[in-house]
Amino acid sequence: MAPDGRTSRPPRTSVWLAERPAPKRTRAVAQEQPGGLDRERITAATVRLLDANGMAKFSMRRLAAELGVTAMSVYWYVDSKDDLMELALDSVEGELTLPDLDDEDADWREQLRQLTSEYRRMLVSHPWVSQMIGQYLNVGPKAMAFTNAAQGVMRRAGLPADRLTGALAAVFQFVYGFGTIEANWNGRCAAAGISTDAYYRQIYAKVEGRPEYADSLALREAGGSGSVEEMRQQDFEVALDLLIAGIEAMRSRP
Repeated sequence: MAPDGRTSRPPRTSVWLAERPAPKRTRAVAQEQPGGLDRERITAATVRLLDANGMAKFSMRRLAAELGVTAMSVYWYVDSKDDLMELALDSVEGELTLPDLDDEDADWREQLRQLTSEYRRMLVSHPWVSQMIGQYLNVGPKAMAFTNAAQGVMRRAGLPADRLTGALAAVFQFVYGFGTIEANWNGRCAAAGISTDAYYRQIYAKVEGRPEYADSLALREAGGSGSVEEMRQQDFEVALDLLIAGIEAMRSRP
């Protein structure tokens, strides 16, 4: 038995691959459950807690307290914490603004830039997402809508079919790495009570004038002297332009 009295069972692969039968609603649950409690409300509360405290501090007990119910009430809608993580992950993917694939005049490059910017924003706004991608099977309806949009844009790029998935991997694994590092940096600065710009200035002051770092400093200075956010944006755009150029070059390769 699990600590909460529920029968322990091995973890399943994904909430999206299991048809969950409607559980029997006991009188006790019905009496103590507040009006309006449903899976959507539970998922929204899960996202709020993950945004505030991260995965390490998330628990079903804290979620129940946030909702003003007992943990057993939550389990009436979901079977496990893993189910909630998958539902939360799909929920934030629903925040992404997708390009209009029916717009025949749209430039696939701009649509790809839109998708990558949205994906990066999600990773930075919800730092816990980076930990979940790859750990949980991300095939919920909102995630699949994003995947279909990305595939549609890449098809418009004119790549042969056997190269589409590789191109998507190159682009979105780059964005994943970029956004994850950005989110981690922001989180570290927030925990230390310092702005990202102030932290950068401290680092710069530590290495400035040291000959062993002269080439690195010259390279960074050549890239501009704006804020950390401005430098990040410039680096992101240049890197993405390089990937787009590679896709264009690959179209004509036999």
